[in-house]
Amino acid sequence: MIPSLDVEHLRTLFPALQRTVAGRPVAHLDGPGGTQVPQTVIDAMSECLSRGVSNSGGAFVASAEADELVEGARSAVADLVGGDRSEIVFGQNMTSLTFSASRAIAREWKPGDEVVVTSLDHDANVSPWRLAAEDRGAQVRVADIDPEDGTLDLESLDGAIGERTRLVAVTAASNALGTVTPLTDIVEMAHRVGALVFVDAVHYSAHRISDVRALGADFLAASAYKFFGPHTGLLWGKAEHLDRLTPYKVVPAPGSGPGKWETGTQAFESLAGVGGAVDYLAALGNGATRRERLESAFEAIRAHEDSLAERFLAGIAEMPGVTVYGVADGARLDERAPTFAVDVAGVTAREAAAEMGRRGIFVWDGHYYAVAVMQRLDLAARGGLVRIGFVHYNTPEEVDRVLAALDDISRS
Repeated sequence: MIPSLDVEHLRTLFPALQRTVAGRPVAHLDGPGGTQVPQTVIDAMSECLSRGVSNSGGAFVASAEADELVEGARSAVADLVGGDRSEIVFGQNMTSLTFSASRAIAREWKPGDEVVVTSLDHDANVSPWRLAAEDRGAQVRVADIDPEDGTLDLESLDGAIGERTRLVAVTAASNALGTVTPLTDIVEMAHRVGALVFVDAVHYSAHRISDVRALGADFLAASAYKFFGPHTGLLWGKAEHLDRLTPYKVVPAPGSGPGKWETGTQAFESLAGVGGAVDYLAALGNGATRRERLESAFEAIRAHEDSLAERFLAGIAEMPGVTVYGVADGARLDERAPTFAVDVAGVTAREAAAEMGRRGIFVWDGHYYAVAVMQRLDLAARGGLVRIGFVHYNTPEEVDRVLAALDDISRS
């Protein structure tokens, strides 16, 4: 049985959700750019600093506690993605981890080898591979999207993958259009020719749970600030790859394990928050283990978010002046996250976002680093789109607020 979320209670756990602007409660619909943080995460980070944290590897109790904190965070993230804690690497953010991984992976490439990226991806999963390919004399091939509904064109992807393909970089869910990609099919296509698969799960991780073992991908990256935690990036990699590949590192860094991939001293207080964010999510579900509770929690999250998405799409369908880019059919919610890129006729994305901001509705505008998507849709030159993102702490009333604001702006 899928547990139900007591959203009104959950909202009391997030201090930022109590904020007001001009006397109106704030509707945080900017989750795709970074979610808000529950008090338990704030407390975990504060306690780490208040108690006193030392660097790792020392012969005294405060240092031993730092080591325990890091391993606790690895275990929490391993439960979140379905991997092993020995396969979890931490870094400043997903982008820096992807740049680091691209350098190490590209060492095995030769001139004439090929890398496949998609026009659906955030640039953090495009530019690192383009630059690495340039350094090694490899070629970059781009898989297209269907501009009608923003889904990945699997025929284009299949055509881009060939015998010389060494890596396929793909998003699990678009941070711009909300599109969820068929990862199992993509991994199968890539592995058929012996290519590695690097999955950007940054946007996906707030909405659905990953299972890297079942998926069979080689690498998966995410950022905790997108799933109710602090600004820390995480990378899962198959142990065989982490052990075999040689990342750029300093001499004293470990020669094996995740520490081999982590540059410098980690932000221990942030890792305390990462573990706290996973535990917050797990507390929303039921089960004997943390992984089981997380699976249960994401079923509840999915059910609630689908109801918000249905409500939003039904309301937008009644507005001729507002266009949704991406999957707009409420019967196809399996193919999207509750993130919507919209165009308001006669109004720039920045003007629409600013007007909603004056009403206490926080949304994003522009390209959100999904540069290739906006270029493919011929929207880059005109300032991109308005992005509205719902997560599990958002309410039906907030959906109605944003619909009313969009209707007012489109009419005016």
